[in-house]
Amino acid sequence: MLRNKHIVVMGGTAGIGLSAARAFIRQGARVVVVGRSAASAGKARQELGGSALVLEGDAAREGTAEQAIALCCEQWGSFDGLYHVAGGSGRKMGDGPLHEITLEGWQQTLELNLTSVMLSNRAAVRVFLKVGKGGVILNTGSALGNSPVPQYFSTHAYAAAKAAIVGFSRSLAACYARDNIRVNVLAPALVETAMSRRAAGDAAIMDYIRTKQPLDGGRIGSPGDLDGAACYFMSDLSAFTTGQVLSVDGGWAVSEGTVQAKVK
Repeated sequence: MLRNKHIVVMGGTAGIGLSAARAFIRQGARVVVVGRSAASAGKARQELGGSALVLEGDAAREGTAEQAIALCCEQWGSFDGLYHVAGGSGRKMGDGPLHEITLEGWQQTLELNLTSVMLSNRAAVRVFLKVGKGGVILNTGSALGNSPVPQYFSTHAYAAAKAAIVGFSRSLAACYARDNIRVNVLAPALVETAMSRRAAGDAAIMDYIRTKQPLDGGRIGSPGDLDGAACYFMSDLSAFTTGQVLSVDGGWAVSEGTVQAKVK
């Protein structure tokens, strides 16, 4: 499915990104994965083997994506696609309900989740335009960008950033379609990653998830649940698809979910 494709995965050393990198390699691609943690980068290097190059770097810093794409071109001979997964919760930085958000928390959450996307997408588009053969970008949104759950997930800067990724991606898709550059978005709900540990350890939230994500018995998602969609968007099977948002969410967007009443 991805034979002769060379893909950069921002946030590719753990969680959803690492799972996708494994799937891309199984489908014949060679990848460059980027992650901030030296420990996760080392583990990814061992796990992915010779079809991957691993780069330690911060996606929210200018130059990181350029370095990864340049490495992809130098080592693999071309650059065909970017999958941007990098991001995370800003809760510890001051994100939360609007009346509690700090300015620093707002700015850092947007930098982590939105500025990083702008930087990687800009780097990819510049190379695609220079080479002149088109390419594909897949960004990561969130169910919280358009389907909020204030009882359990009131982090308004994060929701704003994820909603903005959709508008940003569609704007890029419209602008660069004539250059055969495709830009789409995957929007997961609650997936088992380092970011979701708070929710996964909360019995009330897990009870809610059983009705909010009712597919497959009602469960938290796994990173591998997104692999098929990611492979589709990075492959030529999606050659006539751009500006789209695909929710891979276990039914989140079409289910109300049941909030347990608190016992007084």
